[in-house]
Amino acid sequence: MDAKDMGEDLEKVLVTEEEIRARLAELGARIDADYEGRDLLIVGVLKGAVMVMADLARALHNPVSMDWMAVSSYGAGTTSSGVVRILKDLETDIKDRDVLIVEDVIDSGLTLSWLVGNLKSRGPRSVEICTMVRKPLAFDVDLDVKYIGFDLPNEFIIGYGLDYAEKYRNLPFIGTLAPHVYEK
Repeated sequence: MDAKDMGEDLEKVLVTEEEIRARLAELGARIDADYEGRDLLIVGVLKGAVMVMADLARALHNPVSMDWMAVSSYGAGTTSSGVVRILKDLETDIKDRDVLIVEDVIDSGLTLSWLVGNLKSRGPRSVEICTMVRKPLAFDVDLDVKYIGFDLPNEFIIGYGLDYAEKYRNLPFIGTLAPHVYEK
């Protein structure tokens, strides 16, 4: 799927496929340098981080282990219930490990802040965050994000793992969805 397949549903492209690839190479080089000789576990947060996790892992030259988590802070609607639930937990023991959480986007940071606290309680050597997109204007908490792909405005974005109603994750770029799609 690409921009022409979306027709009028795509408002604009914010980050191209080429820009994503270049930024992942830069992030990969930084992560490789920071974790040289260390036992790094990268933890993808499902479902959105699938694209980032796969491409970031390929950009790394040091060996890494991978695992996945799924967490939810949403009830039946589109607003947070305030309660975070683990839907899929790690299969890996992280005690004394270096853990890098990989995210597609950080909006408010509330759920991710809870996740960092939860993982730190398990005794890892370190816990850091890598995200493809951060929306600094949407942050509700003080959250230290070590590796950031792109800072974007607080708009409804799709593509490269980001979805609307479970669609558009497979776009190779990040763009904004036309309002007529979600204001129905």
